[in-house]
Amino acid sequence: MPTPHDAPHVRLLDSQVLSDHWYTLRKTTFEYLRRNGTWQQQTRETYDRGNGAVLLLFNRLQGTVVLTRQFRFPAFVNGSADGMLVEACAGLLDGDDPESCIRREVEEETGFRIRAPRKVFEAYMSPGSVTEKLYFFVAEYEAADRVGHGGGMVQEGEDIEVLELPLSEALRMCQSSDIQDGKTIMLLQHAALQGLDKL
Repeated sequence: MPTPHDAPHVRLLDSQVLSDHWYTLRKTTFEYLRRNGTWQQQTRETYDRGNGAVLLLFNRLQGTVVLTRQFRFPAFVNGSADGMLVEACAGLLDGDDPESCIRREVEEETGFRIRAPRKVFEAYMSPGSVTEKLYFFVAEYEAADRVGHGGGMVQEGEDIEVLELPLSEALRMCQSSDIQDGKTIMLLQHAALQGLDKL
């Protein structure tokens, strides 16, 4: 769990843990050195859930991608009719390195055993309040790489549907808001820009 630290432009004044039930919500008061040379006191709440990894499975010859559909309670609370989101496979590192994490998560969620994941970039997903950084991967798949049914971990409340779609259909779903998950849109746009033949 990252902890706040001083830097030449940041002076910590106080830090309190507000909640440590599921992940850690912390309230921190600090002084920030503005560009004009003055110090300004600020207070921020940060939510730490750890870092994660996400991967887009693609089949170069078929022109398809593998995505998942699952219930997301925060999306449901925020107005999604059924709370179901279509996403690229992802998970928290939980102490693993990003590649080990995504290998584990892809097999648990989709049933595919990936051979050669390749990291394409890293990104903070909601840096105004959440500390999480995601490591983005792509990997090619074939039908023979599917070693299980997927579906996720029942004991963790997961009930994941596996989807195989043409990349063109997945991109259309982004435009129609049938795909609303940010990390998934980023990977699909990356695939569109690069072309599946160059991924």
